[in-house]
Amino acid sequence: MEPRPTRELRTVPISQLVLDRENPRLLGSVNGATDEAIIGALYRTAELEELFESVSTNGYLDMEPLIVVRHDSRALTVLEGNRRLATLRLLTDPDLVSRISRLENIRISIPSVPPSLSSTLRQVTVCEVQSRDEARAFIGFKHINGPAKWNAYAKAQFAANWYKAIRPARGPEALREVARSIGDRHATIKRMVFAVYVLQQAQATDLFAVDDRYTTRFNFSHLYTALSRSQYMQFLGIKSSWYRYDPAPDSVPTERLDRLRDVLVWIYGSRSDDLPPVVRVQNPDIKRLGEVLANTEAVHVLRLSRDLDQAHAATEPASTRFAASLLRARDNLRDVANALRGYTGDDRALLDVSEDIKETATSIYTHMQRKLNERNMS
Repeated sequence: MEPRPTRELRTVPISQLVLDRENPRLLGSVNGATDEAIIGALYRTAELEELFESVSTNGYLDMEPLIVVRHDSRALTVLEGNRRLATLRLLTDPDLVSRISRLENIRISIPSVPPSLSSTLRQVTVCEVQSRDEARAFIGFKHINGPAKWNAYAKAQFAANWYKAIRPARGPEALREVARSIGDRHATIKRMVFAVYVLQQAQATDLFAVDDRYTTRFNFSHLYTALSRSQYMQFLGIKSSWYRYDPAPDSVPTERLDRLRDVLVWIYGSRSDDLPPVVRVQNPDIKRLGEVLANTEAVHVLRLSRDLDQAHAATEPASTRFAASLLRARDNLRDVANALRGYTGDDRALLDVSEDIKETATSIYTHMQRKLNERNMS
């Protein structure tokens, strides 16, 4: 059965409600962030437009209470319902819309709300809890395995915050308790929380910022999948034994932090440095990048070229690369031979190319024949 906070419900004006700075939906650091920045971030990532349409058409349907905790003597922080609060604030405050558009460089199109419905936007029903702990099981169930699932990063942020809050009191069982409460596998939650810690270490040391990723989408699963592979752990100096224990902050040694930045930029790119990611899709690119990291020559190629295909080719033995290249060259020349009737004799430059191919092929054959003779004589 879905857990619910057992507190009395009441109605409050939206002016008494404060957006949650610890909302797992938010990407990057929001410490000290303004309401404009937080609502702007929610607008970018949380698909507020669908709520705009619903509320402007039907009014605010006050069917599910917002879950809140006391912020101060006059205000309440919204733990569950930040999308709804952001929507209501945008629909009732044109000046806020203007400020967000100017400060966050976002074009927000707000639908008009009929006067007959505007009174439904001013106050909402809330359920006040005594602490975040009291609300976590309900929020986690709803957004992780319930009807309103979060993306992987929001899910991991939520689990990491919960784990940090109860670890001092619960000890080694803390992570299992989190996994049980939100209905997910312990091993999966462990990988995700560890990836959050690694990302937080990179952000705390100014190596990488999620907001600086090259593309709009943030594929968090790329990171927690990568960090479960031995090549990444060895490249970053992460102790392979961490997986048997609880995740811990600052797992990447100081002397390997430059490598951490490399890995994150290879996976996510950097907008400020105009560097697109070398990982295009999780499968097979995360695996291929791991194989590159295990090969010193391939890492050097990747740093110089930023081309994963070229770098991965360097992981193969020279003999394998030679055989593959020779077979490709033969197949290409057969294609040329099959299309030979297309050469009409009116292009001397193509004949020169053909002569160059002949000389190159002769040189390759001569070299290979000499090597074969030397091997047979030894």
